[in-house]
Amino acid sequence: MVAVVGVLLVAANLRPAVVSVSPVIDSITASFGFSSFAAGLLTTLPVLFFGLSAPVAPRLAHRFGIERTIFGSLVVLVAGIALRLIPSAAALFLGSALIGVGIGICNVVLPALIKRDFAHRSGLMTGLYSMMLSGGAAVAAGLTVPIDDALGGNWRLTLAAWGLLVLVAMAQWLPQLRREHRIDPAKPSGALWRDRTAWAITIYMGSQSLIFYTFGAWLPKFLMDERGMSAGSAGAVLAVGQVVGLCCSLCAPILAGRSADQRAITLGSLVISVLGFVGLLAGHGPAVLWAGLVMVGPGCGIGLALLFMVLRSNSTAQSGQVSGMAQSVGYGLAAIGPILIGALHDSTGSWTVAMTVLGCFAIPQGIAALRAARPGRMADEPAGG
Repeated sequence: MVAVVGVLLVAANLRPAVVSVSPVIDSITASFGFSSFAAGLLTTLPVLFFGLSAPVAPRLAHRFGIERTIFGSLVVLVAGIALRLIPSAAALFLGSALIGVGIGICNVVLPALIKRDFAHRSGLMTGLYSMMLSGGAAVAAGLTVPIDDALGGNWRLTLAAWGLLVLVAMAQWLPQLRREHRIDPAKPSGALWRDRTAWAITIYMGSQSLIFYTFGAWLPKFLMDERGMSAGSAGAVLAVGQVVGLCCSLCAPILAGRSADQRAITLGSLVISVLGFVGLLAGHGPAVLWAGLVMVGPGCGIGLALLFMVLRSNSTAQSGQVSGMAQSVGYGLAAIGPILIGALHDSTGSWTVAMTVLGCFAIPQGIAALRAARPGRMADEPAGG
């Protein structure tokens, strides 16, 4: 039970430090005079480092053990959050990069831990884990502006406040340091990089992450510009969307884990998400409804992507390998999203064009799902490497 609580508390910290930037991005932009491109770079930098740090994670877990690697990652995460307190653009970007490193390592190692310790309850545990990921994002989206107001509009203190949650997780994780379970050294598996199922999981992961982070980064700005909402109201809409994603991230893996074939639930969630984009851009009806529908896709997607890493792998080591592959390449792809959409808006002056392009990333996600969600496993790891 202690291990379950520890995993869930760690998971709750893997999104707030990233998501909390979006609701105060106007204040940050005003402080430094950033363009939309620079603001997009700031929001996407942690996601980029999710991908860059992912290949290192299995090696760290082999060298130091899963439990110590997770604790070390939390130390890096809280250091990155603290660094953003320094009144410097360089410190802001460096802190965001460190945040990405800390989260990126946990992103890879935790699914391997679930494969090792909770294989008999993979659907439930993956659902709880992904729910906490989405829950942390929802709480950050909903509370960042009220916290900012309470702190007198000091966005640096507002962003730093989320470090307190990391400290709670670190304190709870301390008993786990008595354990020292190491991931087997991952043989460089060229077979994995040639495996179609592994690539399908990777593309699925990257597409859903691109939509999630880009939509979260620009939805408040979109609503303020197109609907005339205040920052608080726009943040509230994003928070509701995150709550919808939270519910989907819990339910989708549990439901999908009961069946060998997950294609119906995977493709169905994408159709709902696309309908949300259409409604949001049409401008009719409450924005909160359409934002909620959009978030069904990435909400289900994160839980399903993590489930695919567990279900389609043959061992804990291979689960760690495909997790590293999917998250290094996937988050690398996702990192272009906020920058691309910000640049499109700058060049066209149109949110319609930018958001339409974002919605189109559901197409490669759906194509990848046709293989990632079907029954079967990846190829066995070759003997002798």
